[in-house]
Amino acid sequence: MTDEPLRVILADDHTVMRAGVAALLADEPTIAIVGEAGDGAEAVELVERLAPDVALLDLRMPVLDGVAATAEIVRGARTRVLILTTYDTDAEIERAVEAGAIGYLLKDTTREQLVEAVHAASRGETVLAPRVAEKLVARMRRPAQAALTAREKDVLNAVADGLSNAEIAGRLIIGEATVKTHLLRVFAKLDVSDRTHAVVVALERGLLERPDGRRDH
Repeated sequence: MTDEPLRVILADDHTVMRAGVAALLADEPTIAIVGEAGDGAEAVELVERLAPDVALLDLRMPVLDGVAATAEIVRGARTRVLILTTYDTDAEIERAVEAGAIGYLLKDTTREQLVEAVHAASRGETVLAPRVAEKLVARMRRPAQAALTAREKDVLNAVADGLSNAEIAGRLIIGEATVKTHLLRVFAKLDVSDRTHAVVVALERGLLERPDGRRDH
């Protein structure tokens, strides 16, 4: 055990937001803010130079976003990464956790919760905002998503090529109503609500071929 305060860095491209977090922790004797960064690359450099116990990172930052910075930090340091952001979509949460973040908090977190989360993260304990935890549990309980059929992939590839429903129908020699039905099934299977996100998610999962003919993994 040690009486030394936990050494923490903050990274957020919004100066006011970063100052607000620093102010929340300023009077906490068990935590010392040893550095601040305005983007993910600066955060990685600070971690390499200062070796803090915990890095509090925003998710969307210039140069390197929070996910990329997290991956860099956990690859080469003992520093724990705690995401502190306003974004709570399933995709954002999953990307951060997969990159190695030990916790995911939202910016409506109270001072007491933040202090407790920093200490828990330093001990290697997973820390999740209640709303984030609920989303993850709901996602785990969701039935496994069925694979896309060959025809659904054909339709989605055509969407990726920029074709309208009418043009897709012409290419595949099917009715436009059938195209819409296939798209609705794709949306349900990929858990998205529009064409753009369907293509993005399908590419991320390696379900579609990129223009160079290789699958995206």
